[in-house]
Amino acid sequence: MEPSAKFTKSFRKEDVVRDWWVVDATDMTVGRLSTQVARLLRGKHKAIFTPHVDTGDFVIVINVDKVKLEGKRLEKKEYFSHSGYPGGVKIEKFRDLIKTNPEKIIENSVSGMLPKNRLGRQIIKKLKVYAGNEHPHIAQQPKNYELIYK
Repeated sequence: MEPSAKFTKSFRKEDVVRDWWVVDATDMTVGRLSTQVARLLRGKHKAIFTPHVDTGDFVIVINVDKVKLEGKRLEKKEYFSHSGYPGGVKIEKFRDLIKTNPEKIIENSVSGMLPKNRLGRQIIKKLKVYAGNEHPHIAQQPKNYELIYK
């Protein structure tokens, strides 16, 4: 090989330094919030991003009970799940889910933006979602993350 040849460094999971970020979801649209959170979880904001390695950071999302949807989606948005058994369809409306289990909205949206394989299942474990303003991860000294677009 020539000495002037350029090589692409492929990072290993041992080389990754993970940060903790806090994202405030107050008055954010679900999709805009989820894309930015998925980007942090995947590690695409880092120069060491490697597609087949989990290079992302931990993300804490607070105030998810204050997210919003644009237009008529508040009435129209539905979440579908099926147990696998006959008659096992379960459909939940957004307006009901935001009252009962608002964490599920963000977790579902972000997981849909991650890879559908072992890597994606590993990445989603670094997402911590809370409906209120408090979270139990103070010991990790998370930094506030300013969202790029709102």
